[in-house]
Amino acid sequence: MISIFPPDIAHAAAMALLATSFAGSFITAAFGIGGGIAFLAACAVLLPPAAIIPIHGIVQLGSNSVRALMFMRHLMWSALPAFVIGSLVGVAIGGSVVVSLPGWVVQSVVSLFILWVVFARPPKWLAQWPLVTGLISSFLTMFFGATGPFVAGYVKALKLDRHAHSATHAALMTVQHGLKVAVFGVLGFAYADWAPFIVSLIAAGACGTWVGKLVLGRMTDHGFHRILNGILVLIALRLIWGGLSGFL
Repeated sequence: MISIFPPDIAHAAAMALLATSFAGSFITAAFGIGGGIAFLAACAVLLPPAAIIPIHGIVQLGSNSVRALMFMRHLMWSALPAFVIGSLVGVAIGGSVVVSLPGWVVQSVVSLFILWVVFARPPKWLAQWPLVTGLISSFLTMFFGATGPFVAGYVKALKLDRHAHSATHAALMTVQHGLKVAVFGVLGFAYADWAPFIVSLIAAGACGTWVGKLVLGRMTDHGFHRILNGILVLIALRLIWGGLSGFL
């Protein structure tokens, strides 16, 4: 009998990751952002270091793919082509760069960007530059893992309703995580060894997305954006704290 649990982690840790995958997908589907960061935090605590970014990436690929399919009729397709081109360039650069950016630098820059998007009025050009968003976020994701809040800043500048926001953000993150997973596969990460557990994590995330979609349907656009802003601020403050801790 094939066990879904990989040999490198304890069963309790595996169950905690399954629960976090469900909860993270629920949060992202219902409130627009936050689930990827929560799942990355769990991965950082419970997975071997070499597996953190690849496993996070492939599970988020599955989660965002499911969310994009569930909300497909609301998707803003015009945002995809330029974002895909930028993401291809960003992932290629990130996968070939030898040096890593200091973690505290990445955290600080992303947190300031998030706070700017929430509290300032984003300039019109931000909504018109998906290529730049794709390039920068895809480069950063090779080192940082979860750049969903960065992409959410761009999507927020598009001023979409709650369903279109969720659909478009999910599609863009599917592109980004798909490219990242492919690069880590080329670099030699053995996804096959983790396959049963990865499928289970994605299934748990799909259930969370379905429940989150039901919650989203009961919200108003105004309520959705208020909660989204609140979550983004909390993420930004956590990143600032992490950046200061890393610097000091």
